[in-house]
Amino acid sequence: METYGSSFSNVKSYLRALSDTPHRLARRACSVSTSFEERSRVRARSGGDMKRSLRWYDLVGFGVGGMVGAGVFVTSGRASRMCAGPAVVLSYAIAGFCALLSAFCYTEFAVDMPVAGGAFSYIRITFGEFLAFLTGANLIIDYVLSNAAVARSFTGYLCTALGISTESRLRITVNGLPKGFNEIDIVAVLVVLALTVIICYSTRESSMLNMVLTVLHLVFIVFVIVIGFTRGDTKNFREAGHENHASGFFPFGASGVFNGAAMVYLSYIGYDAVSTMAEEVRNPVKDIPAGVSGSVILVTVLYCLMAASMSMLLPYDMIDPDAPFSGAFMGSDGWRWVSNVIGAGASFGILTSLLVAMLGQARYMCVIGRSSVVPAWFARVHPKTSTPVNASVFLADFKFHIEVYDNLI
Repeated sequence: METYGSSFSNVKSYLRALSDTPHRLARRACSVSTSFEERSRVRARSGGDMKRSLRWYDLVGFGVGGMVGAGVFVTSGRASRMCAGPAVVLSYAIAGFCALLSAFCYTEFAVDMPVAGGAFSYIRITFGEFLAFLTGANLIIDYVLSNAAVARSFTGYLCTALGISTESRLRITVNGLPKGFNEIDIVAVLVVLALTVIICYSTRESSMLNMVLTVLHLVFIVFVIVIGFTRGDTKNFREAGHENHASGFFPFGASGVFNGAAMVYLSYIGYDAVSTMAEEVRNPVKDIPAGVSGSVILVTVLYCLMAASMSMLLPYDMIDPDAPFSGAFMGSDGWRWVSNVIGAGASFGILTSLLVAMLGQARYMCVIGRSSVVPAWFARVHPKTSTPVNASVFLADFKFHIEVYDNLI
């Protein structure tokens, strides 16, 4: 398989490469890499191996931090109000089971090929470079745009936590631009820059920060669950708030439960970023399955408990679809402070999901650089955060693939 890293060496080489695009596309579109090549020759283009410093509990922390973001504070209300009613608990269980099946697929690939490429590398060895390119392009666009949106939403939840009535107080308005595009979110910019510095410093330190933020976020989530179960009423599982609305645990029938599952599945997005850190795991065979699958199972349990707590607080037809938890306390005397606590908890969730997403984005860019689709310097690993490539690593990879092959036959 040819490499085209020199295409980006200077402007003249790049223009020459563009003129040769049809020939290169015909040659590389259907070419398929192998797991052994990805683990040896392709990985060597980074100059050094990423340090294997992560264990299964680090992966669980990354998975929980990436999934338990601010999404559940919104999607649960919409799914309950519009689709499933109190049966949104089952919707989360069904969506969690589907996410677990997908996690098994990621785990299988990551164990066989523990590199930083995630879905990009998996498709590259199965369907070829062209589909891998489309996948990589979509993943990068997804990460860039979603990270920007998530960082911007941090300001809104921070205002809720601080009791500030409007987000514009923390943003700079620029005159002459259309409304909606005329505000610079300084808080979001500072958050992204701070997380970038931490990520560049060390993956291990990033894991420690993620652990701290995730624990704090889980404390807020447990608080919300406890408040819901102690202050709520089980009759809300059976009765609607208005007489003209359907009552019962399944007000929208079985189809509503599955429609709700499709809506809340968005809350599980994030476990795929964990697979991009497979190259930095000490024992991929044991740590990756426990980390990826364990995080999905733990998050599913938390989501089901949160959905049950929300359903006990209010009848499903009285839940605010945009702010289901904080809205349940806004009209209650003496309980308005809970909405501020929820805003603080959601802020920590945004930070963890943003941290994991940025880690995944950097690793996707690294592996795409190894394939020479983008300049090769994207693939370089800094000497301070890498270990030199040596013969023992190569032989270990070779032995690993021989053992896998023997097990298959």
